[in-house]
Amino acid sequence: MLENFNFRIIIEYFPLFMQGLWGTVSLSFFSLIGALLIGLIVCVARVSRVKIFSIPAIIFTEAVRSTPLLMQLFFLYFGLPSLGVRLGEVETGIIALSVNSGAYIAEIIRAGVMSVSQGQIEAATSSGLNFIQRLRYIVMPQAIGVTIPALLGQMIVLVKDSALLALISVLEITRAAQLLASERFMPAEGFFTAALMYLFLYYILKWISSYWQKRLIYTQA
Repeated sequence: MLENFNFRIIIEYFPLFMQGLWGTVSLSFFSLIGALLIGLIVCVARVSRVKIFSIPAIIFTEAVRSTPLLMQLFFLYFGLPSLGVRLGEVETGIIALSVNSGAYIAEIIRAGVMSVSQGQIEAATSSGLNFIQRLRYIVMPQAIGVTIPALLGQMIVLVKDSALLALISVLEITRAAQLLASERFMPAEGFFTAALMYLFLYYILKWISSYWQKRLIYTQA
């Protein structure tokens, strides 16, 4: 079987795959920043007792989590232009990944917020801290510390989900594999190389996750 596998074509297309790798890393990085911002804002709005903030946050979270990322991506890329809003492929991809992961991150952080004991919140309230101050000094530091492993897991999911951006011609790892397969009719070589690159990224992120979990265990000890 391996005698039909062309390693030389992989070497020839390796610069393209490196561009794809950089595309995946950069897209994932900016999408993660956006997802964290969205997640924090939505989480704060959802735990708020003001319904004008909490109800839209609930609707946003449920709507995003109940629909496929592919549908959200296609709506932004194909649907928005019909409404008069045009975005580039890269911008569309970053927004889609940020919004989708942001909804999940909001729920992850909210779970961390709910884990903070009510006694601490009541003590902060009796000390004169308002809602924002309680979140900033008491709730959020503990909530984020507890949810770091889950947040890192969501980061791994985001990197893998970035493969969908190949469907709108964004140059990342999967798109590089598609180009090799279509130009040279060698799908095995293309997607095998892409799989190895995703495996490489996965183990890097897994190592980061394990490192932070050990740091947390050491700090709490």
